[in-house]
Amino acid sequence: MGVAPEEGWFILTNLDDLNSVIRAYKQRFDIEEMFRDFKSGGYNLEDTNVSGQRLISLILLISLAYTAATISGQKIKRMGVQKYVGRIKESLRIVRRHSSFYIGLYGDNWVNFMENSYELVTELLRLSLNKRKYYQQGERAMRLILSAS
Repeated sequence: MGVAPEEGWFILTNLDDLNSVIRAYKQRFDIEEMFRDFKSGGYNLEDTNVSGQRLISLILLISLAYTAATISGQKIKRMGVQKYVGRIKESLRIVRRHSSFYIGLYGDNWVNFMENSYELVTELLRLSLNKRKYYQQGERAMRLILSAS
């Protein structure tokens, strides 16, 4: 999924077949996503400046929260409603480059926003009835995201 690179990649490996190489490389990128989520893309672990027992406690809490958000994000992706959480920005890209963690974390934020702005959106829809279809799609996505949580 996503966009194929403009040029071919050359990967030096000691694995025997192409499928094993692709599987291993995908796992590597999953790990890179996790590091980004723990650092600048989510919890900003490096900026906490804690050490010792406090760092261990913080990592334990982050691991639990990260796991919950990732599982939720995977469910949202399987339902196909991640486009409501992470909009595509690149013109040739089919799927936006967001980890399951990001989709799970921001899916929850998106649902909270939708729930808190329900009355405002209802008023705005009265002014522009042609937008009702899009709002109904968003409501359906919100229900699916809530069922993934």
